[in-house]
Amino acid sequence: MLQLLDFTQKNIIATRANDLLGIKDYEKIHPFIHNIIGTGKKVRWYFEMDDCSSSNSTGFWEDGIIEVNYGKMNFTHSEDIEKIAIVGAKKWEKWMQSVMKPFTKATVKYFDLTDSNKAKEWIINQ
Repeated sequence: MLQLLDFTQKNIIATRANDLLGIKDYEKIHPFIHNIIGTGKKVRWYFEMDDCSSSNSTGFWEDGIIEVNYGKMNFTHSEDIEKIAIVGAKKWEKWMQSVMKPFTKATVKYFDLTDSNKAKEWIINQ
């Protein structure tokens, strides 16, 4: 499930993923993307991942894979995202960076969970 965090504001979408994600989670943030680009700004996305240690999952996506088959979802906002801060356990770093790349031309930076404040600062201030 994707949870919106309290510092979602202006052109920042702040989320925390806990357990598995699917198309409904994307649909939850899609209106925020449209609101931001409607103001002429680009999106900055803070994407924090809980470790999912309580789950038997092989990842954060349903069935351990991304529930994005191109027949179901067409991500049309790759030009609208300025940067993404991915915050999570080190074991997810390479995987998440490769997952995000096809969907955006944004600057993607990975932060360890212990550096979440640095990630927030990077996404808000720069």
